[in-house]
Amino acid sequence: MLATALVLGTIASGLGVSSAQAETSVRPAAWGQCAADVLATLPASVTPEERAKLTCAVQEVPVDHSRPRGEKTGIAMMKRPANDPSRKIGSIFLNPGGPGGSGLIRGAVSKNYFQPAVLDRFDVIGFDPRGVARSAPMRCFRTQEEADAVNDGWYSLPTTRDEISSTIRQSKAYTDYCKINAGPLLNHMSTEAVARDLDVMREAVGDKQLNFVGFSYGTLLGATYANIFPAKTRAMVIDGNVDPRLRLTDGAQYDRERARGFEIALDAMLKRCDSVGATKCAFAGNARGKFEALKAALAKGPATLPDGTKVTLSDVVGRVAGDLYSIARIAPLAAWLQSVHNALNPSAATMSVQSTVELAAPLNNAGGRMDVDPLPDTPYTADDSYFGVNCIDKPFARTTRNWASTAAKWEKESPTFGRYQAAADLLTCATWPARNPDRWIGPWNKRTKNPIVVVGNYYDPATQYLFSQRMAKQLGNARLISVDAFGHCILGRSAGTDAAVAKYLVDLVAPADGQVFQPNVQPFA
Repeated sequence: MLATALVLGTIASGLGVSSAQAETSVRPAAWGQCAADVLATLPASVTPEERAKLTCAVQEVPVDHSRPRGEKTGIAMMKRPANDPSRKIGSIFLNPGGPGGSGLIRGAVSKNYFQPAVLDRFDVIGFDPRGVARSAPMRCFRTQEEADAVNDGWYSLPTTRDEISSTIRQSKAYTDYCKINAGPLLNHMSTEAVARDLDVMREAVGDKQLNFVGFSYGTLLGATYANIFPAKTRAMVIDGNVDPRLRLTDGAQYDRERARGFEIALDAMLKRCDSVGATKCAFAGNARGKFEALKAALAKGPATLPDGTKVTLSDVVGRVAGDLYSIARIAPLAAWLQSVHNALNPSAATMSVQSTVELAAPLNNAGGRMDVDPLPDTPYTADDSYFGVNCIDKPFARTTRNWASTAAKWEKESPTFGRYQAAADLLTCATWPARNPDRWIGPWNKRTKNPIVVVGNYYDPATQYLFSQRMAKQLGNARLISVDAFGHCILGRSAGTDAAVAKYLVDLVAPADGQVFQPNVQPFA
């Protein structure tokens, strides 16, 4: 099946290619007008002139690349054309991570990441990977009511025996629904499959070699492509890196180390808070001690803020995990933590500090479904690509029998995030219904002609800096550049890094290995 034609204002004429042609060559991308509802998702920063130049296409790819004549699916793409087409070098494909992140509009907002020199010389193409958003989304439910019933009793931070039992039960119910409803993509959501899609897309836009920029999980996609197709890789920048070897060989240990990354970022944030003082960080004054006391108090019951909002331990852990992703959200996070501290200690506080930052979304790919009050038989419009990819790529034990003891062990090592991390893939992938899926497990050391540029933040919570160091060592030809920054990924927020990346993408002059750059803004500035 093809991805929905809703990406285009009209169905591209190229979709009528004969099956014989499709079996022997890649159909050129048939660019056309983007649908109105797609354009409506663009932020106001995309000007009317920029919108008018955007085009969209749906590229046909095999569901199973080992059976190229078999069933097809479609990849939704959006192109921002080069500012100076007479000097165009080629196209840059973007992936925002996730897995399961929609990348369709990323090209349209690529001025957020790239300097003008890059935008002048490249078309920038965003796309929704297979099974994601507008690319034939893989869905485990038929209705919103089914999804809500499963999410009811599925805790993001299960601590009591009843919460643990309920979460294990609901997680199994979720994977049962996936087995029934997910369809043929269930066994073909691996990063390897997406990398092979990417090669089809490269050929479809007429590029002899791939230019790629990947963020977070997108770094794994880039590394996978470079090792399957090293000769077809021109320039690649990967920002906020995973450890590919560990992720593809030991999912549990990878997630255990992810929890440590969040702890490193939290500790650095609390220390930075104290160092700048209360005038810049509302939570300053033994911030670590206050945070631990706050957690201990919330373990006994919720706090009530002055506006009546109830705050649980799960709320705090989820909010901190989400806000550490963004430098801009760290100061408001500190203010919110202080408001919770005040609520728990009213005699020692003015209770005057308020927060306007909304809670971060749960990490179990609920996609906001928990906040919906649907009508009966409401169509299910989210997708389940997050687990669709991770549960194929990352090997886990096929049982939840030891989950409670494992979560307790992780929690001892990573007191704030260990249990929280264990309640995601470790729990759900144990019963994932895919069998013998296609997945790339290496090698990772194929040598590309040009170095791959690996970018890592020192205090990245989701992909700790150690992962970027490992990525650079595992790749056959790489340069590691580092940024003394908080937050997850950095392109577009560090002028020095952006300049080095622009020179590399345009002129193929890779930055010197080991350089350290500064972000444009530090927390609490």
